[in-house]
Amino acid sequence: MMLSFFDQFASPNYLGIPLIALAIVLPWILYPTPTSRWINNRVLTLQGWFINRLSQQIFLPINQGGHKWAVLLTSLLIFLITLNMLGLLPYTFTPTTQLSLNMAFAVPLWLATVIIGMRNQPTAALGHLLPEGTPTPLIPVLIIIETISLFIRPLALGVRLTANLTAGHLLIQLIATAAFVLLPLMPTVAILTATVLFLLTLLEVAVAMIQAYVFVLLLSLYLQENV
Repeated sequence: MMLSFFDQFASPNYLGIPLIALAIVLPWILYPTPTSRWINNRVLTLQGWFINRLSQQIFLPINQGGHKWAVLLTSLLIFLITLNMLGLLPYTFTPTTQLSLNMAFAVPLWLATVIIGMRNQPTAALGHLLPEGTPTPLIPVLIIIETISLFIRPLALGVRLTANLTAGHLLIQLIATAAFVLLPLMPTVAILTATVLFLLTLLEVAVAMIQAYVFVLLLSLYLQENV
């Protein structure tokens, strides 16, 4: 029974073909395509306003050189939010519960920020490994610690997103199973459990958006350090 709780995180297959590619491509089909007309419909207007607000919120503290990443990071944020939200629907698969997918997003983007820092300002980029005013005996230890913390950043990005979404999905399934089992035995308790399930689902909607925002926000902070 406990193993079945984790079956929802297994990549679905149909005729031996993994369907995770379909789950990744599907969100882009759901968004309306912008037109060249002067007057757009309400959906396109709302979509444009939402993208502009997200871009301003993320790139406001970054200097002009980092604004080249606006399209990439904003697209990644919308993509992650859509994947996380679609994963809350019944009988769906959430690709962002796979650590491999999240690491595939985190590692190249983090590595790109590090390479940009090493190329544009190598002195400042290496200076982050040694805080100013460090006592001489602690210099080798702090350099090792800061280097380890630098290389842990992409792992922390991927694990944070995976762990939060996985924990939320497990809680929803556990509480839903409890409500289903308690319904014929203790209807009152089952109704209370269903109420908790509804509130938890609302919380997971917020978590789905917040975790996507945190993922992109941390990448923007890493970019800010190296631009």
